[in-house]
Amino acid sequence: MAEDYRRIADRIAADIASGRLEPGRRLPPQRVFARRRGIAGSTAGRVYGELVRRGLVVGEVGRGTFVRASPVPSGRALAEPATAAPVNLELNYPSAPGQSELLAAGLAPLLRPDVLAEATRTASAAGTRAAREAAAGLLATEGWRPAPDRLLFAGNARQAIAGALASLVPPGGRLGVESLTYPLVREIAARLGVVPVPLAMDEQGLCPDALAAAHRSAPLAAVYVQPTLHNPTSVTMRAGRLRELADTVRDLGLPVVEDRIWSFLQEDGDPLAAYAPERTYVVDGLSKRVAPGLTVGFLVVPEEQEEPERPEEGAGQDEAAAAGALRSGGWTAGRFALEAAVRWIGDGTVARLVAAKRADAAERQRLVAEHLAGFAVRADPRAYYAWWELPEPWRADTFTAAAAQRGIAVTPGPAFGSGQGAADAVRLGLASAPLPELARALRTLAGVACTRP
Repeated sequence: MAEDYRRIADRIAADIASGRLEPGRRLPPQRVFARRRGIAGSTAGRVYGELVRRGLVVGEVGRGTFVRASPVPSGRALAEPATAAPVNLELNYPSAPGQSELLAAGLAPLLRPDVLAEATRTASAAGTRAAREAAAGLLATEGWRPAPDRLLFAGNARQAIAGALASLVPPGGRLGVESLTYPLVREIAARLGVVPVPLAMDEQGLCPDALAAAHRSAPLAAVYVQPTLHNPTSVTMRAGRLRELADTVRDLGLPVVEDRIWSFLQEDGDPLAAYAPERTYVVDGLSKRVAPGLTVGFLVVPEEQEEPERPEEGAGQDEAAAAGALRSGGWTAGRFALEAAVRWIGDGTVARLVAAKRADAAERQRLVAEHLAGFAVRADPRAYYAWWELPEPWRADTFTAAAAQRGIAVTPGPAFGSGQGAADAVRLGLASAPLPELARALRTLAGVACTRP
Protein backbone atom coordinates (compact mmCIF):
# COMPACT_ATOMS: atom_id res chain seq x y z
CA MET A 1 0.00 0.00 0.00
CA ALA A 2 1.35 3.43 -0.96
CA GLU A 3 2.60 5.55 1.92
CA ASP A 4 0.34 8.46 2.82
CA TYR A 5 1.79 11.76 1.58
CA ARG A 6 1.03 13.40 4.94
CA ARG A 7 3.36 11.01 6.74
CA ILE A 8 6.15 11.85 4.32
CA ALA A 9 5.44 15.55 4.87
CA ASP A 10 5.55 14.93 8.64
CA ARG A 11 9.09 13.55 8.34
CA ILE A 12 10.27 16.48 6.25
CA ALA A 13 8.64 18.83 8.78
CA ALA A 14 10.52 17.07 11.58
CA ASP A 15 13.81 17.55 9.71
CA ILE A 16 13.03 21.26 9.37
CA ALA A 17 12.07 21.60 13.04
CA SER A 18 15.27 19.83 14.17
CA GLY A 19 17.50 21.94 11.95
CA ARG A 20 18.60 19.05 9.72
CA LEU A 21 17.01 21.04 6.91
CA GLU A 22 18.01 24.62 7.65
CA PRO A 23 16.24 27.78 6.40
CA GLY A 24 17.15 28.57 2.80
CA ARG A 25 17.95 24.93 1.90
CA ARG A 26 16.70 24.02 -1.58
CA LEU A 27 14.66 20.83 -1.74
CA PRO A 28 15.26 18.49 -4.69
CA PRO A 29 12.99 18.81 -7.74
CA GLN A 30 9.80 16.83 -7.28
CA ARG A 31 10.75 14.18 -9.85
CA VAL A 32 14.08 13.62 -8.07
CA PHE A 33 12.33 13.53 -4.69
CA ALA A 34 9.86 10.95 -6.04
CA ARG A 35 12.62 8.76 -7.44
CA ARG A 36 14.63 8.85 -4.20
CA ARG A 37 11.58 7.99 -2.08
CA GLY A 38 10.19 5.40 -4.47
CA ILE A 39 6.86 7.21 -4.75
CA ALA A 40 4.74 8.47 -7.62
CA GLY A 41 5.35 11.94 -9.01
CA SER A 42 1.79 12.92 -8.06
CA THR A 43 2.46 11.88 -4.46
CA ALA A 44 5.62 13.99 -4.41
CA GLY A 45 3.56 16.93 -5.63
CA ARG A 46 1.10 16.43 -2.78
CA VAL A 47 3.96 16.26 -0.25
CA TYR A 48 5.37 19.57 -1.49
CA GLY A 49 1.90 21.09 -1.54
CA GLU A 50 1.34 20.01 2.07
CA LEU A 51 4.65 21.57 3.14
CA VAL A 52 3.63 24.83 1.43
CA ARG A 53 0.23 24.69 3.16
CA ARG A 54 1.95 24.32 6.54
CA GLY A 55 4.12 27.35 5.80
CA LEU A 56 7.36 25.33 5.97
CA VAL A 57 8.60 25.85 2.43
CA VAL A 58 8.16 28.40 -0.33
CA GLY A 59 8.36 27.80 -4.07
CA GLU A 60 9.92 30.12 -6.64
CA VAL A 61 8.99 29.60 -10.27
CA GLY A 62 12.05 28.50 -12.22
CA ARG A 63 14.25 28.19 -9.11
CA GLY A 64 12.72 25.47 -6.95
CA THR A 65 11.36 24.94 -3.45
CA PHE A 66 13.16 26.31 -0.39
CA VAL A 67 12.84 25.86 3.36
CA ARG A 68 11.52 29.11 4.76
CA ALA A 69 12.25 30.70 8.13
CA SER A 70 11.53 28.30 10.97
CA PRO A 71 8.40 29.08 12.98
CA VAL A 72 9.27 31.36 15.88
CA PRO A 73 8.51 29.86 19.31
CA SER A 74 5.59 31.48 21.14
CA GLY A 75 7.58 31.80 24.36
CA ARG A 76 11.15 32.40 25.44
CA ALA A 77 13.48 30.12 27.33
CA LEU A 78 14.07 31.47 30.82
CA ALA A 79 17.82 31.48 30.27
CA GLU A 80 17.59 33.27 26.93
CA PRO A 81 18.94 36.85 27.05
CA ALA A 82 16.39 39.46 26.01
CA THR A 83 18.65 40.75 23.24
CA ALA A 84 18.57 37.35 21.53
CA ALA A 85 14.78 36.98 21.56
CA PRO A 86 13.28 35.99 18.21
CA VAL A 87 11.20 38.67 16.48
CA ASN A 88 8.35 37.58 14.24
CA LEU A 89 7.76 39.96 11.34
CA GLU A 90 5.61 37.39 9.56
CA LEU A 91 2.68 37.67 11.97
CA ASN A 92 0.69 40.90 11.73
CA TYR A 93 -1.75 41.23 14.63
CA PRO A 94 -2.00 44.83 15.90
CA SER A 95 -2.71 45.49 19.55
CA ALA A 96 -3.33 48.70 21.48
CA PRO A 97 -2.41 49.64 25.07
CA GLY A 98 -5.29 48.87 27.42
CA GLN A 99 -7.02 46.78 24.75
CA SER A 100 -8.03 43.95 27.09
CA GLU A 101 -9.51 46.34 29.64
CA LEU A 102 -11.57 48.07 26.96
CA LEU A 103 -12.88 44.78 25.62
CA ALA A 104 -13.69 43.46 29.08
CA ALA A 105 -15.81 46.51 29.88
CA GLY A 106 -17.87 45.96 26.74
CA LEU A 107 -18.42 42.30 27.58
CA ALA A 108 -19.58 42.91 31.15
CA PRO A 109 -23.29 43.47 30.25
CA LEU A 110 -23.35 40.12 28.43
CA LEU A 111 -22.66 38.27 31.69
CA ARG A 112 -26.09 39.05 33.15
CA PRO A 113 -28.07 35.78 33.05
CA ASP A 114 -30.99 37.23 31.09
CA VAL A 115 -28.70 38.81 28.48
CA LEU A 116 -26.43 35.77 28.32
CA ALA A 117 -29.39 33.50 27.60
CA GLU A 118 -30.19 35.53 24.48
CA ALA A 119 -26.55 35.89 23.47
CA THR A 120 -25.97 32.13 23.47
CA ARG A 121 -28.79 31.34 21.06
CA THR A 122 -27.96 30.36 17.49
CA ALA A 123 -27.75 32.97 14.73
CA SER A 124 -28.18 32.68 10.98
CA ALA A 125 -25.77 34.10 8.41
CA ALA A 126 -27.93 37.24 8.42
CA GLY A 127 -27.16 37.77 12.12
CA THR A 128 -29.49 40.07 14.02
CA ARG A 129 -31.05 43.40 13.14
CA ALA A 130 -28.88 45.13 15.74
CA ALA A 131 -25.73 43.54 14.28
CA ARG A 132 -26.64 44.57 10.74
CA GLU A 133 -27.30 48.17 11.76
CA ALA A 134 -24.08 48.38 13.80
CA ALA A 135 -21.93 46.84 11.06
CA ALA A 136 -23.44 49.08 8.36
CA GLY A 137 -22.48 52.14 10.38
CA LEU A 138 -19.00 50.81 11.08
CA LEU A 139 -18.25 50.08 7.40
CA ALA A 140 -19.71 53.31 6.01
CA THR A 141 -17.48 55.85 4.26
CA GLU A 142 -18.21 59.38 3.05
CA GLY A 143 -19.49 58.14 -0.32
CA TRP A 144 -20.79 54.67 0.55
CA ARG A 145 -22.95 53.08 3.18
CA PRO A 146 -24.05 49.46 2.89
CA ALA A 147 -27.72 48.72 3.31
CA PRO A 148 -28.14 46.74 6.54
CA ASP A 149 -30.23 44.10 4.79
CA ARG A 150 -27.30 43.35 2.45
CA LEU A 151 -25.03 42.28 5.33
CA LEU A 152 -24.08 38.71 6.23
CA PHE A 153 -21.78 37.53 9.02
CA ALA A 154 -18.99 34.97 9.20
CA GLY A 155 -16.67 33.86 11.98
CA ASN A 156 -13.89 36.00 10.49
CA ALA A 157 -12.96 37.76 7.27
CA ARG A 158 -11.23 34.68 5.82
CA GLN A 159 -14.47 32.75 6.17
CA ALA A 160 -16.34 35.63 4.56
CA ILE A 161 -13.96 35.41 1.59
CA ALA A 162 -14.49 31.64 1.40
CA GLY A 163 -18.26 32.08 1.50
CA ALA A 164 -18.22 34.68 -1.25
CA LEU A 165 -15.95 32.62 -3.50
CA ALA A 166 -17.92 29.42 -2.89
CA SER A 167 -21.11 31.19 -3.99
CA LEU A 168 -19.53 32.77 -7.07
CA VAL A 169 -16.97 30.39 -8.56
CA PRO A 170 -17.81 26.76 -9.38
CA PRO A 171 -15.20 23.99 -8.93
CA GLY A 172 -12.76 24.27 -11.80
CA GLY A 173 -13.73 27.90 -12.36
CA ARG A 174 -11.20 30.71 -12.78
CA LEU A 175 -10.72 33.48 -10.19
CA GLY A 176 -8.81 36.61 -11.11
CA VAL A 177 -6.39 37.77 -8.39
CA GLU A 178 -3.66 40.39 -8.24
CA SER A 179 -0.23 39.03 -9.19
CA LEU A 180 0.75 39.68 -5.57
CA THR A 181 -2.11 38.68 -3.31
CA TYR A 182 -3.08 37.54 0.18
CA PRO A 183 -1.62 34.00 0.36
CA LEU A 184 -4.63 32.47 2.09
CA VAL A 185 -6.82 33.39 -0.88
CA ARG A 186 -4.89 30.94 -3.00
CA GLU A 187 -5.24 28.33 -0.26
CA ILE A 188 -8.99 28.95 -0.04
CA ALA A 189 -9.21 28.67 -3.82
CA ALA A 190 -7.34 25.36 -3.78
CA ARG A 191 -9.72 23.92 -1.18
CA LEU A 192 -12.71 25.03 -3.25
CA GLY A 193 -11.23 23.61 -6.45
CA VAL A 194 -10.91 27.10 -7.92
CA VAL A 195 -8.09 28.16 -10.26
CA PRO A 196 -6.49 31.52 -9.31
CA VAL A 197 -5.39 33.56 -12.33
CA PRO A 198 -2.69 36.19 -11.58
CA LEU A 199 -3.43 39.62 -13.07
CA ALA A 200 -0.80 42.27 -13.73
CA MET A 201 -0.44 45.23 -11.38
CA ASP A 202 1.17 48.66 -11.65
CA GLU A 203 1.87 51.45 -9.17
CA GLN A 204 -1.90 51.97 -8.72
CA GLY A 205 -2.83 48.33 -8.19
CA LEU A 206 -4.69 45.88 -10.40
CA CYS A 207 -4.62 46.82 -14.10
CA PRO A 208 -8.13 46.81 -15.64
CA ASP A 209 -6.67 46.03 -19.08
CA ALA A 210 -5.02 42.90 -17.67
CA LEU A 211 -8.34 41.83 -16.19
CA ALA A 212 -10.13 42.29 -19.51
CA ALA A 213 -7.41 40.43 -21.42
CA ALA A 214 -7.49 37.47 -19.01
CA HIS A 215 -11.27 37.25 -19.25
CA ARG A 216 -11.13 37.30 -23.06
CA SER A 217 -8.51 34.55 -23.03
CA ALA A 218 -10.65 32.23 -20.88
CA PRO A 219 -13.69 33.49 -18.96
CA LEU A 220 -13.25 34.34 -15.29
CA ALA A 221 -16.03 33.62 -12.83
CA ALA A 222 -15.06 36.42 -10.41
CA VAL A 223 -12.24 38.71 -9.27
CA TYR A 224 -10.67 39.10 -5.82
CA VAL A 225 -8.99 42.45 -5.18
CA GLN A 226 -7.56 44.58 -2.36
CA PRO A 227 -7.93 48.21 -3.53
CA THR A 228 -7.20 49.77 -0.11
CA LEU A 229 -3.78 49.32 1.56
CA HIS A 230 -3.05 46.29 -0.58
CA ASN A 231 -1.21 43.50 1.22
CA PRO A 232 1.79 43.30 0.73
CA THR A 233 2.55 46.51 -1.22
CA SER A 234 0.21 48.88 0.74
CA VAL A 235 -0.91 50.49 -2.55
CA THR A 236 -4.32 52.22 -2.46
CA MET A 237 -6.22 52.77 -5.71
CA ARG A 238 -7.05 56.35 -6.55
CA ALA A 239 -10.58 57.35 -7.53
CA GLY A 240 -9.73 57.33 -11.25
CA ARG A 241 -8.47 53.76 -11.14
CA LEU A 242 -11.47 52.66 -9.08
CA ARG A 243 -13.82 54.13 -11.70
CA GLU A 244 -11.88 52.42 -14.48
CA LEU A 245 -11.98 49.07 -12.69
CA ALA A 246 -15.68 49.51 -11.95
CA ASP A 247 -16.40 50.20 -15.64
CA THR A 248 -14.38 47.13 -16.63
CA VAL A 249 -16.14 44.67 -14.33
CA ARG A 250 -19.49 46.15 -15.32
CA ASP A 251 -18.70 45.76 -19.03
CA LEU A 252 -17.49 42.20 -18.49
CA GLY A 253 -20.39 41.30 -16.20
CA LEU A 254 -17.97 40.07 -13.51
CA PRO A 255 -18.61 39.99 -9.76
CA VAL A 256 -15.83 41.33 -7.52
CA VAL A 257 -14.84 40.31 -4.00
CA GLU A 258 -13.34 43.45 -2.43
CA ASP A 259 -11.16 42.80 0.63
CA ARG A 260 -11.14 45.82 2.99
CA ILE A 261 -9.71 44.18 6.11
CA TRP A 262 -7.00 46.87 6.49
CA SER A 263 -9.14 49.82 5.36
CA PHE A 264 -9.78 50.97 8.95
CA LEU A 265 -6.25 52.42 8.97
CA GLN A 266 -7.28 54.93 6.30
CA GLU A 267 -9.48 57.76 7.51
CA ASP A 268 -10.88 58.71 4.12
CA GLY A 269 -11.50 57.14 0.73
CA ASP A 270 -14.37 55.10 -0.68
CA PRO A 271 -14.36 51.41 -1.63
CA LEU A 272 -14.79 49.97 -5.11
CA ALA A 273 -18.33 49.18 -3.98
CA ALA A 274 -19.10 52.92 -4.13
CA TYR A 275 -18.41 52.81 -7.90
CA ALA A 276 -19.87 49.39 -8.74
CA PRO A 277 -22.37 48.59 -5.97
CA GLU A 278 -24.24 46.10 -8.14
CA ARG A 279 -21.10 43.99 -8.82
CA THR A 280 -19.16 44.13 -5.55
CA TYR A 281 -19.06 41.81 -2.55
CA VAL A 282 -17.31 43.65 0.30
CA VAL A 283 -15.37 41.66 2.90
CA ASP A 284 -14.23 43.17 6.20
CA GLY A 285 -14.02 42.16 9.84
CA LEU A 286 -12.99 42.91 13.39
CA SER A 287 -9.81 40.82 13.64
CA LYS A 288 -7.46 43.71 12.90
CA ARG A 289 -9.62 46.42 14.45
CA VAL A 290 -10.18 44.47 17.67
CA ALA A 291 -8.28 41.20 18.26
CA PRO A 292 -7.65 38.06 16.19
CA GLY A 293 -9.34 35.72 18.66
CA LEU A 294 -12.44 37.88 19.24
CA THR A 295 -13.77 38.62 15.81
CA VAL A 296 -16.63 38.70 13.33
CA GLY A 297 -16.36 38.72 9.55
CA PHE A 298 -18.61 40.94 7.43
CA LEU A 299 -19.83 40.16 3.91
CA VAL A 300 -21.83 42.83 2.08
CA VAL A 301 -23.59 41.39 -0.95
CA PRO A 302 -24.20 43.58 -4.04
CA GLU A 303 -27.12 45.92 -4.31
CA GLU A 304 -29.96 44.68 -6.51
CA GLN A 305 -30.74 46.76 -9.56
CA GLU A 306 -34.16 45.28 -10.05
CA GLU A 307 -36.37 42.99 -8.02
CA PRO A 308 -35.74 39.33 -8.93
CA GLU A 309 -37.80 36.41 -7.78
CA ARG A 310 -36.97 35.75 -4.14
CA PRO A 311 -35.61 32.21 -3.63
CA GLU A 312 -35.86 32.63 0.16
CA GLU A 313 -38.12 34.87 2.18
CA GLY A 314 -36.43 38.22 2.66
CA ALA A 315 -33.37 37.32 0.60
CA GLY A 316 -32.25 38.23 -2.89
CA GLN A 317 -30.50 35.73 -5.17
CA ASP A 318 -26.97 36.94 -4.38
CA GLU A 319 -27.68 37.08 -0.68
CA ALA A 320 -29.30 33.63 -0.63
CA ALA A 321 -26.36 32.06 -2.48
CA ALA A 322 -23.78 33.67 -0.19
CA ALA A 323 -25.78 32.85 2.94
CA GLY A 324 -26.11 29.25 1.78
CA ALA A 325 -22.35 28.99 1.22
CA LEU A 326 -21.61 30.38 4.69
CA ARG A 327 -24.13 28.03 6.27
CA SER A 328 -22.98 24.88 4.44
CA GLY A 329 -19.33 25.68 5.09
CA GLY A 330 -19.95 26.13 8.82
CA TRP A 331 -18.62 29.68 8.52
CA THR A 332 -21.41 31.69 10.13
CA ALA A 333 -20.64 33.88 13.12
CA GLY A 334 -21.56 32.83 16.66
CA ARG A 335 -24.36 34.75 18.35
CA PHE A 336 -22.17 35.65 21.34
CA ALA A 337 -19.56 37.18 19.01
CA LEU A 338 -22.28 39.20 17.27
CA GLU A 339 -23.62 40.50 20.57
CA ALA A 340 -20.12 41.44 21.70
CA ALA A 341 -19.46 43.21 18.41
CA VAL A 342 -22.66 45.24 18.70
CA ARG A 343 -21.62 46.44 22.15
CA TRP A 344 -18.03 47.20 21.17
CA ILE A 345 -19.21 49.19 18.16
CA GLY A 346 -21.99 50.96 20.03
CA ASP A 347 -20.00 51.97 23.12
CA GLY A 348 -17.09 53.39 21.13
CA THR A 349 -14.60 50.62 21.97
CA VAL A 350 -13.91 49.84 18.31
CA ALA A 351 -13.48 53.52 17.47
CA ARG A 352 -10.98 53.98 20.31
CA LEU A 353 -9.02 50.90 19.25
CA VAL A 354 -8.96 52.10 15.64
CA ALA A 355 -7.61 55.52 16.67
CA ALA A 356 -4.90 53.90 18.79
CA LYS A 357 -3.89 51.50 16.04
CA ARG A 358 -3.69 54.26 13.43
CA ALA A 359 -1.25 56.10 15.67
CA ASP A 360 0.66 52.89 16.36
CA ALA A 361 0.98 52.05 12.65
CA ALA A 362 2.32 55.54 11.95
CA GLU A 363 4.97 55.12 14.67
CA ARG A 364 6.03 51.76 13.27
CA GLN A 365 6.30 53.20 9.78
CA ARG A 366 8.48 55.96 11.23
CA LEU A 367 10.85 53.26 12.46
CA VAL A 368 10.90 51.70 8.98
CA ALA A 369 11.72 55.07 7.42
CA GLU A 370 14.48 55.65 9.97
CA HIS A 371 16.21 52.27 9.93
CA LEU A 372 15.69 51.30 6.27
CA ALA A 373 16.45 54.70 4.78
CA GLY A 374 18.20 54.36 1.45
CA PHE A 375 16.65 50.99 0.64
CA ALA A 376 13.86 50.37 -1.88
CA VAL A 377 10.96 50.03 0.57
CA ARG A 378 7.36 50.48 -0.53
CA ALA A 379 5.07 51.37 2.35
CA ASP A 380 2.11 53.61 2.98
CA PRO A 381 2.71 55.58 6.23
CA ARG A 382 -0.67 54.29 7.45
CA ALA A 383 -0.01 50.57 6.84
CA TYR A 384 1.13 47.83 9.18
CA TYR A 385 3.48 46.27 6.62
CA ALA A 386 6.26 47.16 4.22
CA TRP A 387 7.37 45.61 0.91
CA TRP A 388 11.17 45.59 0.71
CA GLU A 389 12.75 45.18 -2.72
CA LEU A 390 16.11 43.78 -1.67
CA PRO A 391 19.44 45.09 -2.94
CA GLU A 392 21.47 42.84 -5.22
CA PRO A 393 22.60 40.10 -4.93
CA TRP A 394 20.08 39.21 -2.23
CA ARG A 395 17.05 37.13 -3.10
CA ALA A 396 14.00 36.42 -0.98
CA ASP A 397 15.01 32.89 -0.02
CA THR A 398 18.58 33.69 0.99
CA PHE A 399 17.58 36.86 2.85
CA THR A 400 14.79 35.05 4.70
CA ALA A 401 17.28 32.38 5.76
CA ALA A 402 19.86 34.99 6.84
CA ALA A 403 17.20 36.83 8.87
CA ALA A 404 16.11 33.56 10.51
CA GLN A 405 19.67 32.87 11.59
CA ARG A 406 19.52 36.16 13.51
CA GLY A 407 16.20 35.32 15.16
CA ILE A 408 14.01 37.38 12.82
CA ALA A 409 11.19 35.89 10.76
CA VAL A 410 10.14 37.71 7.58
CA THR A 411 7.85 36.61 4.74
CA PRO A 412 9.57 35.93 1.39
CA GLY A 413 7.99 37.67 -1.58
CA PRO A 414 7.04 34.48 -3.47
CA ALA A 415 4.58 33.64 -0.67
CA PHE A 416 2.37 36.36 -2.22
CA GLY A 417 2.85 35.29 -5.85
CA SER A 418 5.28 35.85 -8.70
CA GLY A 419 4.49 39.47 -9.53
CA GLN A 420 6.62 42.62 -9.30
CA GLY A 421 9.97 41.01 -8.54
CA ALA A 422 8.64 38.91 -5.68
CA ALA A 423 11.70 36.64 -5.80
CA ASP A 424 13.83 39.64 -4.79
CA ALA A 425 11.54 41.06 -2.09
CA VAL A 426 10.29 40.34 1.42
CA ARG A 427 7.31 41.61 3.35
CA LEU A 428 7.80 42.97 6.84
CA GLY A 429 4.79 42.65 9.12
CA LEU A 430 5.11 45.50 11.59
CA ALA A 431 2.14 44.99 13.90
CA SER A 432 3.05 42.17 16.28
CA ALA A 433 6.53 42.92 17.64
CA PRO A 434 6.88 45.38 20.56
CA LEU A 435 8.34 48.69 19.37
CA PRO A 436 11.83 48.22 20.89
CA GLU A 437 12.10 44.75 19.35
CA LEU A 438 10.87 46.05 16.00
CA ALA A 439 13.49 48.81 15.99
CA ARG A 440 16.24 46.32 16.86
CA ALA A 441 15.06 43.91 14.16
CA LEU A 442 14.99 46.63 11.50
CA ARG A 443 18.53 47.70 12.39
CA THR A 444 19.69 44.10 12.19
CA LEU A 445 18.00 43.53 8.83
CA ALA A 446 19.54 46.71 7.43
CA GLY A 447 22.94 45.41 8.47
CA VAL A 448 22.29 42.07 6.80
CA ALA A 449 21.22 43.77 3.58
CA CYS A 450 24.51 45.68 3.48
CA THR A 451 26.49 42.42 3.43
CA ARG A 452 26.64 39.72 0.79
CA PRO A 453 24.90 36.32 0.99
